[in-house]
Amino acid sequence: MNVGASRPFRSPRAILFDLDGTLIDSAPDIAAAVNELLAGSDLPPLSVDQVKAMIGGGVRKLVERAFAASGAPLLAGALEEANRAMAPIYRRHLTGLTRLMPGVREVLTHFHLNGTAMGVVTNKPQLATREVLLHFHLTEYLGAIVGGDAVTHLKPAPDALLLALDQLWVDPFEALMVGDSSSDVGAARAAGMPVVLLRGGYTQIPVEELGADLVCDSLLDLPSAMQRLQAAA
Repeated sequence: MNVGASRPFRSPRAILFDLDGTLIDSAPDIAAAVNELLAGSDLPPLSVDQVKAMIGGGVRKLVERAFAASGAPLLAGALEEANRAMAPIYRRHLTGLTRLMPGVREVLTHFHLNGTAMGVVTNKPQLATREVLLHFHLTEYLGAIVGGDAVTHLKPAPDALLLALDQLWVDPFEALMVGDSSSDVGAARAAGMPVVLLRGGYTQIPVEELGADLVCDSLLDLPSAMQRLQAAA
C-alpha cells in the first residue's frame, strides 16, 4: 500500500468504481472483439497484452488504436464506419472470457453491509456495462451505473462521476473513486474527489506515478487501507 500525502482522508459515504481493470478482467473478451473486427479487414490478430494496452478512452478510441497498431490507421470517415461495425461485435464478447478481479464480491459485500453507497462509472457503453454487472450478479450492490454513452464527455472528464453521485445523493467531497488508470485519477480530481488506484489493472504507467491518494495491491486491501488512512488523518 502506498499513501499519498496530498490531502486529508475521510470515511466516504459513497464509493465509485471503475469497471474494466478494476472490478473485472475483461481484456480477453475485448481482445476477441478487436480481433474479430480486424479479421473483417484482413488484418492479423493482436495479442491480449497488446489490446490491454489500448483499453481506456471508450470503444471508439480502442478501435482507432487497434487499426493503428495493425499498420492500417483509419481516417475520420473510415474510423466512424469501423466504430459502427464494432458495436455488435463488442456486444457479443462481454462475458465469455471475462472474470471478476480478486476480492470484488467480498469487498462490495463489506461496504454494502457498512451502509456505504456504491456505483460504477466507466467509459464502457451503458448497455454493455449493465449486461456485465447483471451477469456477475453485482447490480444488487450498486445504486448508480453510468456508462460512457450516458454522458457528454468520457473520463478523465468528471461527467460520469458527477452523474453517479447525483443519483446517489452524495456530494463529491463525501465520496471516493476507485480505479486503475490515469483517467480515473483525472476524473476524480476534476470532480473534487479523493482517488484510490489498484495494481494489476490496465494502465501502462506504474500506478505509483499517477498521483492517487492511495495505491493498493488489490480490492481486498481496500477496507483495511482506508481504516489506516483515516486513523492517520
